[in-house]
Amino acid sequence: MELSFRDTWTVIHGLVLGTLFLLAFAGGLAGLWSLRPGYLTTKGITERMRRLSIGVWGMAAAAWATVITGTWIVYPWYRVKLAPVGENAYAGCVDAVVPGPTCSPRDFLKSNVSGDTELWHIFGMEWKEHISWAAPILATAAAFIITYYGPRLIARPWLRTSVIVMFVGAFAAAVVGGAFGAFLAKIAPIL
Repeated sequence: MELSFRDTWTVIHGLVLGTLFLLAFAGGLAGLWSLRPGYLTTKGITERMRRLSIGVWGMAAAAWATVITGTWIVYPWYRVKLAPVGENAYAGCVDAVVPGPTCSPRDFLKSNVSGDTELWHIFGMEWKEHISWAAPILATAAAFIITYYGPRLIARPWLRTSVIVMFVGAFAAAVVGGAFGAFLAKIAPIL
């Protein structure tokens, strides 16, 4: 199997960074959930907070890297403006089975040459490109609160719950963006 330059960046964006994000989320959520009075010793709190802080900042960094590579590396290949062939802006997509040199993935979806695919662009891609930015913002906010309050989160269940909600919100935004990305890559791959 051989990966092109674009394939490599797509794998880095979705698979590598997305996997790091998911692993950090699982560890961070477990760490936050277990910050309860009576569960930890003083020595355990110190060790747990260090691990939790590293994990949540790792999750935030993975979220930022995923969104940045998606927005400024992979996404321009999706939206590339190709010279129209003839009077029809989507004439380069006529009879196309997949996007190619005369039909960008965006144009392929909007042209409906492989069925009713325009909604995938209108809803799927537009939603993906906007909601995905919530993931790094929420993950960074959660990481900041964890770093700022540290062990004091144990005595503030309402604040720990708020951080968990932010953390799960970051995960939900990433899941929506990742799911749309996976579906769109199946319908209109970036070649």
